[in-house]
Amino acid sequence: MPQNRDYSDSVSPTGAIAYKKRLSSWAVARLLPDTQHEIIARFRNQSDAEGHLRLLRQLTPDVSLMVVFDCQRNEAVV
Repeated sequence: MPQNRDYSDSVSPTGAIAYKKRLSSWAVARLLPDTQHEIIARFRNQSDAEGHLRLLRQLTPDVSLMVVFDCQRNEAVV
């Protein structure tokens, strides 16, 4: 059965990048004043994000951090 291995034409470079970014919806965020936050790192699953959060809390105990699910990102391409 023949397979279409030349699929690079069917996927635009920006579409592939946007899809890859959407896969990493779990993030470790630094909480800032006035209900603002700054994303420190992104992960594909919650477990990896929580493990990184534990490490960051050991290294910087005075910084307020939390794991968030960021489903509506500004970089998303529609």
